[in-house]
Amino acid sequence: MADHQNGATPICVSDCRSLLGEGPVWVEREDALYWVDIKGGLLLRLDIGSGATTQWTPPVPICSLAPRQGGGFVAATYRGFAFFDPEKGSFEFLGEVEPDLPGNRFNDGKADRRGRFWAGTMDDSETQASGALYRLDPDLRVHRHDEGYRVTNGPAFSGDGRILYHTDSARQIVYAFDLDDRGEPGERRVLARFGEGDGYPDGMTVDAQGCLWIAFWDGWCVRRLSPGGDVMATIALPVQRPTSCAFGGEGLDRLFVTSARIGLSAEDLAGQPQAGGLFSWKPGATGLADMPFQG
Repeated sequence: MADHQNGATPICVSDCRSLLGEGPVWVEREDALYWVDIKGGLLLRLDIGSGATTQWTPPVPICSLAPRQGGGFVAATYRGFAFFDPEKGSFEFLGEVEPDLPGNRFNDGKADRRGRFWAGTMDDSETQASGALYRLDPDLRVHRHDEGYRVTNGPAFSGDGRILYHTDSARQIVYAFDLDDRGEPGERRVLARFGEGDGYPDGMTVDAQGCLWIAFWDGWCVRRLSPGGDVMATIALPVQRPTSCAFGGEGLDRLFVTSARIGLSAEDLAGQPQAGGLFSWKPGATGLADMPFQG
């Protein structure tokens, strides 16, 4: 990458102009970052060495994904979980999880510290509180947990894997759950609540100090929160709709942030031409290595 992309100021490293960029995930073995454009139906890959962006069109739109231990990805799609290997061109659908809710789709997802994949569903029209949180175990059994969400986002996990963070973006609330060894969440509690003018807490990740980094839709920023939920820092971005973030790069010292341009007017886009792009900078914190999905 060019030297100017190594600094402390957010820089657009892929001007991909995604309609709804989401779900960034670092794949260390490839020295690459993957993410999706949910509404564009694309999987994208940034090669850190060359700076080149590659894209694929999966058979079913992918909403979030995590690397699999044996290669390829586990994915949460519009209809259910799937395995997808873009290099081999293979796609294996694992079945629907909410056949009784045709208006729902999956949204954000992530693997926990024991290699289980978590993802939330939501009403695609964002009007019904019909979303729920699911866990896909390595044996491919699906477990339904918390429900009643309008727009599920997150999830993220503490370094020791004992706390699950999850968001209802529409309600501007970040929740926390204690997790036991089996991956069973305890009672939901409010970690942080935001209000008018703050934007909507969206996708997030945890750094090596246990702090949360959260992208804020319509907030033009990423915020760093303490483990107790206090805002420690706000980093401005040149786009209105940041969607999610992930640490990557050598030493996991770089933060990557996806964004969206969906719903923005021509006038809006004239003032933020890189909306929908992928941004990156060195925030002065480092991330935690993700566990691949063990199934």
